[in-house]
Amino acid sequence: MHLMDQRILGIAILCLLGMLVTVKRTASGSVLDEPKGSLMIQLVNIFNLFFLLIVNPAAAVLLIFRRLEDFDPTHTIIDARSSLVALEVAGLVLYLIGFLLMAWALLSLGRNYQLGGTAPRDTDTMIMAGPYRLIRHPMYTAALSISFGLACLVQSFAFFTVFCIYLMLILLLIPLEEEGLQAYGEKYAAYKQRTSKLFPFVY
Repeated sequence: MHLMDQRILGIAILCLLGMLVTVKRTASGSVLDEPKGSLMIQLVNIFNLFFLLIVNPAAAVLLIFRRLEDFDPTHTIIDARSSLVALEVAGLVLYLIGFLLMAWALLSLGRNYQLGGTAPRDTDTMIMAGPYRLIRHPMYTAALSISFGLACLVQSFAFFTVFCIYLMLILLLIPLEEEGLQAYGEKYAAYKQRTSKLFPFVY
């Protein structure tokens, strides 16, 4: 690492994860939710929990003890210092944006939060505030930003593969989730017309 000490990065990752767990608990009233629904929906949600609650903390601990490169045979050595620093800066920015966006989305949803792909409950209301003003699935955008940011930070093909799997699963889940959101009727149809799926202004 050239941008910051590995130990500092590892501690920062653990702090961000702790912040996210606190926000999740405060906003939705729970920390972990049991995956339900079809096999596809359960697979995506299990992968999401695995990435956030196992992969990220494991990477953080290995960074703190300066052992990540020993355990990751796919770590890439980049000789050009300027390229390495640019990659680390991009990774750090994406990683932070991902956590902040996920926290913002959780706070916007509040008690309306459910695991991805779950049909709205009778007590749920359609949220169009916060990041939902521009994109329909900000939590997925946040997860992709975190996973790609981490891959850039540690220059790992293994972590980049995790990002690719994440992207594929999310793109498969979104149509299933949006089918369930049709329960909101014309209101959702109009909302869908004026918002982007994952990235602002990209329809």
